[in-house]
Amino acid sequence: MTNYTSLLKDYDLKVTPQRVAIVEELYLNGHMNIDDLYKKLLSKFPSISLATIYKNINAMVEKVFLSEVKIPNSKSVYELVKEEHAHMLCSSCGYIEDVTVNTTSVVNEAASLSQFQIDSTNIVLSGLCPKCSK
Repeated sequence: MTNYTSLLKDYDLKVTPQRVAIVEELYLNGHMNIDDLYKKLLSKFPSISLATIYKNINAMVEKVFLSEVKIPNSKSVYELVKEEHAHMLCSSCGYIEDVTVNTTSVVNEAASLSQFQIDSTNIVLSGLCPKCSK
């Protein structure tokens, strides 16, 4: 079992029952949007508000504990920070899967072509998952 309290402390985040529950849900479910998190957390914290969830998510993103994954034409989803990777998005069912890829060459080429200093990436590749392609 993962010690969510220690993880939060490692990122200098205040440990609250709500934050521990958010981290636990993201650890167990992977990518989640705020509405889905809210629905999951209501059973544990009946008086929790969407504002509380937004506030906690924003604090954890600011500390680079969580990543926001911007999904085209959809709500952002959040995940625990991991090594550099891309996201595979099923354009039919919405399933999201992480794929570990070396993004260095893409980042270097984009930086040299644009003169931008790139400090973050958010690569989302869409298509059909194995289930939907059958």
